[in-house]
Amino acid sequence: MNKKLAAALSGGAVLMLVLSGCGGDDSDEKANAWAKKVCDQWQPELTKIEAANADIKRVATESSKPEEVQKTDSAAFGTMSESYKTMGAALQGAGVPPVKDGQATLDAAVKGFNETSSGYAALKTKMDALDPKDQTKFADGLKEVAGGLQEATKGGKDALAQLNAGGLDKAINSQKGCQVASPSPSIK
Repeated sequence: MNKKLAAALSGGAVLMLVLSGCGGDDSDEKANAWAKKVCDQWQPELTKIEAANADIKRVATESSKPEEVQKTDSAAFGTMSESYKTMGAALQGAGVPPVKDGQATLDAAVKGFNETSSGYAALKTKMDALDPKDQTKFADGLKEVAGGLQEATKGGKDALAQLNAGGLDKAINSQKGCQVASPSPSIK
């Protein structure tokens, strides 16, 4: 059974932070204790990311006015930037995970979340700079912002790949705080 740690992005581009594996494996209590520290702190951030994504999707599908799209997307990107930064800090605060090459795994994952945080901050800046009064330029600007989503989310995907490669996927999957259901399909 796959359990998903999900964070979706706007306009059909979806980042699913998928940690696949079977939950409930208690063979490594140290890894589970480490994952619990992380997931307990990630839970509120994942909830914020899901809410931000829902807002982006709502304005994208409701034929909203450019001003509302700009305001909503900007706020959502700001929320996501802060949430990914907080998730990286939670990893750092949990300490070195009890796996082979734990420090390298930790460092790479923290770096990835920080890169995604910076990527969303850059998207927020681009969104704020758009002129909603000029619909043609605004539409072109939205395409540019949407084009930057993949680059913005790369760090987060890389971070999860590091955690999975480090052998933490089962421990993280078993934590309720890292299980966020999402109706969105995943892009792998």
